[in-house]
Amino acid sequence: MRRREFISFLGSTATWLLSASPATTQTRKQHRLGTLVASAPMSPAAPPGTFLFEGLARRGYVLGQNLAHEARGASGKVNEMPRLIQELKTARVEVVVTASYPAATAAKSSGIPTVIASGGDPVATGLVQSLAAPGGTVTGIADDASALSTKRLSLLAAMLPKLRRVAMLWNKEDLGMSLRYESSAKAANGIGATVQPLGVREPNDFDEAFAAMTRDLPDAILMVSDSLTLLNRKRVIDFAAEHKLPAIYEGDSIVRDGGLMSYGADVKEIYDRAAAMVDLIFKGAKPADLPVEQPTRYLFVINLKTARSIGLNIPPTVLALADEVIE
Repeated sequence: MRRREFISFLGSTATWLLSASPATTQTRKQHRLGTLVASAPMSPAAPPGTFLFEGLARRGYVLGQNLAHEARGASGKVNEMPRLIQELKTARVEVVVTASYPAATAAKSSGIPTVIASGGDPVATGLVQSLAAPGGTVTGIADDASALSTKRLSLLAAMLPKLRRVAMLWNKEDLGMSLRYESSAKAANGIGATVQPLGVREPNDFDEAFAAMTRDLPDAILMVSDSLTLLNRKRVIDFAAEHKLPAIYEGDSIVRDGGLMSYGADVKEIYDRAAAMVDLIFKGAKPADLPVEQPTRYLFVINLKTARSIGLNIPPTVLALADEVIE
């Protein structure tokens, strides 16, 4: 074979091998992912979006290459969910990742394959038939509200031996959060504490909640996280600081904002597992056949600066339990 013909043969062979490569085939096909949240649209540049897209990148999906992202967020206006999910449907997303029960409900009604990253107990709220066999178009990550509520209250009790009254803030317009509140109330009764129920529906309701606590000051506060309470978290943190009230939250981001302590599932793990489910659905799996998972890693975070500012001495036994202590 002549030299020129040989070089031409090698070039054509290399081209054929590259075109037959699975990696190249995956790169050529662009998948479309939607995200729907009750807060501001999810950004790949900030948690939890960072965790989701890092997880997807590890599985071969890179934004701008073989992955397109359609982000929608209700910014606290949950009545916008039907319109937002219709936009995602029009954009022909293959999968939607949701955070919050209202977002998951809207996604379920659309028929788009859905992976829930948060939103409460999906069985109790009717999003899935069971954890092992979800059925329908929804799967994802569940939270064990009962176990988590018991743990949060036990941490408060370990810090406050005389704990008798706990004020609980939650969004009572959100079924998932209402069920989580009920689990928390049962757990409080189990340790002999009474509950001051402070359900809110809109930002103005926080003023009434603060007034109720001021009239009858509790020993501590437990805040159930959703878009409404998170958007108003600074007001809760400031109220707790002003009245020197210990407060426990569900996510460590609130502790980094000045809250006293939090106990909850590792958000990084949750979104990595969500990315794994998205990968399987992209490859042809159906949500009905993907069991709903539960987190395996939980983080207890304490802000010592906040503790000192309210004159709270945290027992060494409690400090020893912390996964992270913020000075």
